[in-house]
Amino acid sequence: QVQLVESGGGLVQAGDSLRLSCAASGGTFSRCAMAWFRQAPGKEREFVAAIRQSADNTYYAYSVKGRFTNSRDYAGNTVYLQMNSLSPEDTAVYYCAADRTVDTYDRGTPYYTRKNTYDYWGQGIRVTVSS
Repeated sequence: QVQLVESGGGLVQAGDSLRLSCAASGGTFSRCAMAWFRQAPGKEREFVAAIRQSADNTYYAYSVKGRFTNSRDYAGNTVYLQMNSLSPEDTAVYYCAADRTVDTYDRGTPYYTRKNTYDYWGQGIRVTVSS
């Protein structure tokens, strides 16, 4: 059974940093794209960042570009989201997601940034940034 488990969330102050982790088990995701989404209260779930099989290929939402960094470990089954210069607007539940399709060629930015690309989801972890 595939499981994605997020960790590293919490309550921080504006300007602080946090690193989220997502450990995938029950499958091999080292050759698949993985992503982070977030959902703030009363809002739709939105794309944050994605990383392809090659860790050099990453995508970011405009709102987090330059502040957040998406990476994955050597084995490929754990992804990280380093979040710097956090602001109250980053407050949300953050979800890790994994695509079951092997990432053999570039399917284009829209593919990696849309929710319905991803087949597996974590339970979400809360990040709260106080002003």
